[in-house]
Amino acid sequence: MAALPHSASSGDPALDRRLDWARALCDEGDWPAAADLLADTVAAAPGFAAAWFLLGEARQAAGDAAGAAEAFATARACDADDTLGAGLRLARLGQAPAEGAMSAAYVRTLFDQYADRFDSALRDKLAYRGPELLLAALVRVAGEGRRFRHGLDLGCGTGLAAPLIAPRVEVLDGVDLSPAMLAKAETLGLYGRLDAADMGDALAAAPRAGLDLIVAADALCYLADLQPLFAAAARALAPGGLFAFTVETHEGVGVLLRETLRYAHAAATVRAAANAAGLDVRRLEEASTRTEKGVPVPGLVGVLERP
Repeated sequence: MAALPHSASSGDPALDRRLDWARALCDEGDWPAAADLLADTVAAAPGFAAAWFLLGEARQAAGDAAGAAEAFATARACDADDTLGAGLRLARLGQAPAEGAMSAAYVRTLFDQYADRFDSALRDKLAYRGPELLLAALVRVAGEGRRFRHGLDLGCGTGLAAPLIAPRVEVLDGVDLSPAMLAKAETLGLYGRLDAADMGDALAAAPRAGLDLIVAADALCYLADLQPLFAAAARALAPGGLFAFTVETHEGVGVLLRETLRYAHAAATVRAAANAAGLDVRRLEEASTRTEKGVPVPGLVGVLERP
């Protein structure tokens, strides 16, 4: 569970201890007891967003979907930024649309907390290979010898893609919502500039036709609607510029919010978003960037071009 900076405390140490006890009950799998304790806690502290959120988790685990939705909705109402991601939980319960369910504050907090163990978790535990897939796709489209003048690494995180991409780019910049992740990326010395910003905002701020390469490794799974980002990329790319990315996918249609609280996009949806943005699909193929519980997560690696 992510921390909630401005309301991780109820203001009453005794009620805060109840939250800790409830977490312990959840860890033991005693969801009904945790829900009872949390219900008493929020009755005494109605604005305690962290307690409402945990109450939603406990009720959902106990099989009370309606009660869980009520608790998550209240948690979101108590925290305008939705740092804990209550909107995502409501979307998974079918009580809110998937589009727009993921807040920037949730993503920022998640990765600020994850930064210190991010690289080892992805590489060692999840067999992550997004950067390698991006580079291979770029080489297939652009050729081994092509070099790029100015590139932007969207959702760059700790910079896992930079060692592979930076040698092919005169200047590679990076953008990520998480300052803690960017601090890790800065130590690599491979980026010209690193900004804490939303991916779409960063593209909108880029000079028109000022980029000839954009990469996004394991970043678009935090967007429900790809078309606005693709449109911003089309504006920022020079003619002939490339946008290489990975996404998670599924066999159905449209966009799916997975149990992992990451979005999966059908291949047809990705193609439609690219076409609507005026980008040519040079390559879009199935490729898994990571595993979960030892099973490859279905994914796509794509390369788009501004014609």
